[in-house]
Amino acid sequence: MKASELTKMTEAELTSKLKELKSELLNLRFQNAINQLDNPHKIDQTKKDIARVMTVLRQKSAE
Repeated sequence: MKASELTKMTEAELTSKLKELKSELLNLRFQNAINQLDNPHKIDQTKKDIARVMTVLRQKSAE
């Protein structure tokens, strides 16, 4: 997910996206714990997406 896509979203959409990404990260961690995860890099990618969403939310709230 690109930051330019996130800046076009509203704060409500960003908040719902953040909740979605956090639940996805939880599921990925469970899959990794029981060795069912095909691509472990997906965990790192999801963490970075969460950080991007949180950064854009902070920028929007500062404005």
